[in-house]
Amino acid sequence: MATLPITRLGAEKLKAELHQLKTVDRPWVINSISEARAQGDLSENAEYDAAKDRQGFIEGRIQEIESKLSAAQIIDPAALEPGRRVVFGSTVELEDEATGETVTYQIVGEDEADLKLGLVNIGSPIARALIGKDEGDTAEVQAPGGIKHYEIVAVRYI
Repeated sequence: MATLPITRLGAEKLKAELHQLKTVDRPWVINSISEARAQGDLSENAEYDAAKDRQGFIEGRIQEIESKLSAAQIIDPAALEPGRRVVFGSTVELEDEATGETVTYQIVGEDEADLKLGLVNIGSPIARALIGKDEGDTAEVQAPGGIKHYEIVAVRYI
């Protein structure tokens, strides 16, 4: 199995979710199933069906998280060798050459991405265009509205 890059913070969030699923959600749903069984006829028991569906979701999510964590290559951006090159985990300040608008993104793993928080997936067009570039370089990004040109203003490892 190929390794999946993930930041230290992303791995901690996945571990916390896994802990929540195993220690709180799983026991709760098991209790819900046993309470629904106690009500009698299971063929027409909507609470039982809902609890069984929820149990399936929880067990599936536990397996998915465990699989991701076992294949994870945890990278701590703060421990990276300081430099000016854009790599996984780095935080990049960009200036749109057409508008002068500045944006800041951190390049993270697939499960951590949240554009509203400035976290972009390593597989996204913007991250692919930035990886390997240095501070001061220009990156050409194929966006839905056409090609955009960004100047890399700063690269930080935080």
